[in-house]
Amino acid sequence: MEAFDQVLQRITSAAEQAIELPAGWGQGRALFGGLTAAIAWQHGHAGADPDQQLRAMTVSFVAPVLAGQASLSRRVLRKGKNVTQIAVEIVQHDEVVLAALLTYGAARVSQIRVTDTPEPKSVEPDAGTPFPPAKVLPEFARAFDYSVTVGGLPFSGNTSREFGGFMRFSELSQPVTIGTFLGLVDAWPPALLQHLTELAPASSLTWTIEFPSQLPQQLTNEWWHYVATIDYAADGYGHTHAHVWDKQGQLVAISRQTVTVFA
Repeated sequence: MEAFDQVLQRITSAAEQAIELPAGWGQGRALFGGLTAAIAWQHGHAGADPDQQLRAMTVSFVAPVLAGQASLSRRVLRKGKNVTQIAVEIVQHDEVVLAALLTYGAARVSQIRVTDTPEPKSVEPDAGTPFPPAKVLPEFARAFDYSVTVGGLPFSGNTSREFGGFMRFSELSQPVTIGTFLGLVDAWPPALLQHLTELAPASSLTWTIEFPSQLPQQLTNEWWHYVATIDYAADGYGHTHAHVWDKQGQLVAISRQTVTVFA
């Protein structure tokens, strides 16, 4: 398994480029969505204004992204004084397999300030339930540690609308970047899976993640607190949102997903 950060370091600043997507990061028949989203961000970030920070990123997982050759394409849709919009595509076999829209924005003076989104009370990470070492876990999960403190394990029959706990990289230890943070957040399975009692496939259809402020100075192998809520689930689709807090209890990101589940 090639290290997560090393994959991102292979991406250049060129608007059009080829990349060899690594094996060892499987998620069913596709590559781990957190890695492919991070690749899209790394590529798109090269076109951003350094004075603007990433405010939101929306990803459409159009088709399974596979290990092997792929091409990256970046297009700056608009670069304004305060906001820049950048589109990124990953293409394999002449088909778009992932499309992303990155929105960067500069900070502005404002009379409105609501920044106290509370972190829910929780037990310490060491008191939570780790994912069991099992063959049913996706290949990429080896790179992360999990501690479930809300809801239940996937396929446990727990019908809570909330699911989550704490996550961290198990070995990678470096200051967090947007790219590695995307991997952390998407490492969690869909909240819907805890409702099931038998194994069933599921995948993200769309993912929007929003960054209310700059990422904190925290390491990738320190615990991050994640809690997801099921807003609505029916007809094979689920709609969820999640919040992520750092070790100081400050809100770091808001994540929203549309998930397909085949059960």
